[in-house]
Amino acid sequence: MSKLIASAAIRASHSLFKTAEEMLEKAIAEKGKDFLFEFPDTAFYLPQIYAMTAFPVKTLADMKVALEMAREMLHDLPEEKLWKPYLGEALDSGMATLFCEEIILALRYINGLEPVTDPETGYVYNGFITDTIQRNLGIQLVDGRMPGFAAIIGAAPDADTAVKIVRELQEKNILIFLSGMAKDKNGKLTNVTQQLLSKKVELGWETYIVPLGPDTEHTLYALDWSIRASMIFGGNKPGNYKAHLKYTKDRVFAFALVLGELDDVKWSTGAGAINMGYPAIADSDIPVIHPTGVCTYEHVEKEFDHSKIVQRAFEVRGLKVTVEKPPIPVAYGPAFEGERIRKEDMFIEFGGQRTAAFEWVRTKELDEIEDGKVTLVGTDVEERYKQGGKMPLAVVVDVAGRKMQKDFEAIIERKFHHNINEAQGLWHMGQRDIMWMRISNQAYKDGITLEHLGVIQATMTKNRFKAIVDKVQVTLYFDEKDVLELMGQAKAVYKERDHRLAGLTDESVDLYYSCLLCQSFAPSHVCVISPERLGLCGAYNWLDTKAAFEIDPTGGNQPIKKGEVLDAKAGRWAGVDEYLKANSAGAVESLNLYTIMDNPMTSCGCFECIVAIVPEANGIMLVQRGHTGMTPAGMKFSTLAGTVGGGTQNPGFMGIGVNFITSKKFLYADGGLKRIVWMTKNLKERLGEEFKQRCAEEGVPDLIDKIADETNAEESEKLMEFLASVGHPALEMDPMF
Repeated sequence: MSKLIASAAIRASHSLFKTAEEMLEKAIAEKGKDFLFEFPDTAFYLPQIYAMTAFPVKTLADMKVALEMAREMLHDLPEEKLWKPYLGEALDSGMATLFCEEIILALRYINGLEPVTDPETGYVYNGFITDTIQRNLGIQLVDGRMPGFAAIIGAAPDADTAVKIVRELQEKNILIFLSGMAKDKNGKLTNVTQQLLSKKVELGWETYIVPLGPDTEHTLYALDWSIRASMIFGGNKPGNYKAHLKYTKDRVFAFALVLGELDDVKWSTGAGAINMGYPAIADSDIPVIHPTGVCTYEHVEKEFDHSKIVQRAFEVRGLKVTVEKPPIPVAYGPAFEGERIRKEDMFIEFGGQRTAAFEWVRTKELDEIEDGKVTLVGTDVEERYKQGGKMPLAVVVDVAGRKMQKDFEAIIERKFHHNINEAQGLWHMGQRDIMWMRISNQAYKDGITLEHLGVIQATMTKNRFKAIVDKVQVTLYFDEKDVLELMGQAKAVYKERDHRLAGLTDESVDLYYSCLLCQSFAPSHVCVISPERLGLCGAYNWLDTKAAFEIDPTGGNQPIKKGEVLDAKAGRWAGVDEYLKANSAGAVESLNLYTIMDNPMTSCGCFECIVAIVPEANGIMLVQRGHTGMTPAGMKFSTLAGTVGGGTQNPGFMGIGVNFITSKKFLYADGGLKRIVWMTKNLKERLGEEFKQRCAEEGVPDLIDKIADETNAEESEKLMEFLASVGHPALEMDPMF
């Protein structure tokens, strides 16, 4: 590491320490040392400090203790003796910088200065990244849809260059964090956020572009996101700093793109990121840093070509991203799924109760269809399209393949939503006969035609299901008479499918399936998926995993032979136990699918919902991801989640997919639905009529009215009063333990 860089990093650490110290003394004087603070919706206090030291920063007095830890890191690095800047000292100063920045940002929250509102555009930056968001994205992190993260710091030479860099990252499905300021080629101090807004680029989690804040210090929020992955998904304990730093280097595929000239704070924050194993590529001429075995911080060449920066970053980080896209005139990738097409931006729409519309997959013989053929059927189709507005639409996709099965039709149909939404300027909602689709004015100007709607479905159906689909043919109907006639046929098929799937039970099959996708983040976690218990992330059911195995026999979904029944009531089989032991490296030896009290299923951390025992009520409570209020267990969701993830078994606590609640096997060994004494109001509404129907089947049709929620009770005492007043059945059931 060069003397210039190490000196700058150490110098900035001292400066940030003084800033943090002054801000903290002022806050203590105004609010008192016992003033409580927590970042929004997190169970990890100040995450960087907590992960590295196991010290929970809860008060201003705690911040003072943490700041002394930063001082200790800097005690051998006096500003006046920068003639001895070695790698170790510079990395220590980088970690001290992260501690100081975390305290500074916490104090800014206390003073109402975070999240920042951009004075030039009025845009409100994201600020701290919540645990809920991290868990919401969990499945995308592990299944390959989101292969890495890029932190863009500073500003591109101009807005067009900023858009090109960001669009390339979006097309490669990279999550993008934005922070910092720099001068553009005209000498104006700006940042990538402002440059993108000037080009009307849609920002936010839905589009994979997340502006954290305008200062370099805001990069700390991205590093906090990374370190929490080690605790949430990796199961690494606070204080085990070696495990955390190894985890972020080996499993969190992040890198930085530093645009514009670097200053001391950028060097020092970069030194902190180097500790975590993150490389950075800069577009300015800088001395090369090569901390062997840690990471790389470098530029490409003096006459910088920004078109190469993303590819260079991928090479340095070791990312291999292969994106399959259809031949269409707009950008394509999951990052465009979150785009919204408002009425004023819409060129044309189909369905959504505006017109008749539906989607239908039909299984055909190989000799019945022509691969790749797209046919438009209707009167004056092109002329009607050019006028915009509204049109009826039937999307009929015929598939054929030697391994194709009727049960896979619904799975292929569900992917239509993603197929369309991943095209920039196209928007899709719903499925079957409640689908709704829009094409934007810009997409129309870019050359999207009606035929492209078929091309997208034909290309992506074959790409995504290549192991089971050998041929795909698409026919699009646009005359209302044809659409309504075919819709009647499709509805009959939908009904027959639903009846067939409803008959699938755990007892009716010999194979369950595993989901090992999350082992990239939680090495000891194995999800076991049966017909009556879907994956805890809510994204995969038994048919999904069966199809996934057919598509990729060596992939993350593998068949599990149930073997001998060891406990039918609890849901335990010899074959499942054998599989678990072999595929969790011996960490998990036994599993009961239908109870939370004895060897429940493990979790990586991206569960939709938590089941937790409420001992005094002789029952359980349910709280879904995203609920930020208190629960009768005395913990919020974010705190509860810390007891469930990381691939460990925790009797009395378990992560589940929401739809498991209405399964007949839900807590079957514990008493089923009658054990639910508390659940959030939002969850009651989400489960709706299906939950009421299941309650009636269990002989307690009024159960939903006897289950408390946050409007009745958020603490144990009030919960017990409510349960007694309504005569909840759990109070009369056998003890849970």
